Amino acid sequence: MLHHWMVMPTCLPLVRRRCHACASERFRAAGKFRVNAHHKLIDVWLLVLCAGCGETAKLTVLERVDVRPVRPDLLDRLHANDLALTAELLRDPVVQRRNRVALDWDGAWRLDTGGSGHLDRETIDVSVRFAARIPVRPARLIAGGCGLSRAEIERLITEGEIVSAVPLSGRRSGGFSFLLKC
Repeated sequence: MLHHWMVMPTCLPLVRRRCHACASERFRAAGKFRVNAHHKLIDVWLLVLCAGCGETAKLTVLERVDVRPVRPDLLDRLHANDLALTAELLRDPVVQRRNRVALDWDGAWRLDTGGSGHLDRETIDVSVRFAARIPVRPARLIAGGCGLSRAEIERLITEGEIVSAVPLSGRRSGGFSFLLKC
C-alpha cells in the first residue's frame, strides 16, 4: 500500500543575510512591505528584522517598475501587508537571487505522515511531497516518519533495505518516493 507523506511549512523561514550593524546572519520577515511611488514608477521592498539587534533591512521586490502592469489585487495585498504574500515572495527564487539571500528552514517545517503506523508491515511504499521548496535531507525525513534514528536509516540505505529512484544523500526540496523493506 502506498503511503503519502507531506513536508509542510509551519512558519516563515529566517532569511540568511549579514547584518551591517551587528554581523548577525539571520533576519526574520516582519510581514510588512514598503511601497513607494514616483509618478508612474513603483518600488516595493519586503522589510526584514535582524534576529540579533532588530535593525531593519529591505529586500527588493519591485524596482522602478511602471505601475500600470502591476495587478491591482497585488497592490492591495502589498498595502495590506498580506502574510501569505510575504511567504510567496520569500520563496521566490528571483527575489532571493536579486537580494543575494538564502532561507534558513530550521524549525520552520513539519512532516505529516497521515498518522499511520509504518513499521508493522513487511514492505512500505512511501511517496513524499513538499508543499513548499524546503531543502531537507531524505534520511532525516525517513527517520522522523518511521521513528528511527538517522544512523539506523543510513545503515538501512547502505544495506539496500531502503531503496529509491533518486539519491537519498544530500538535500532534496522536491518530491520523491522510497521503498522500505522491513
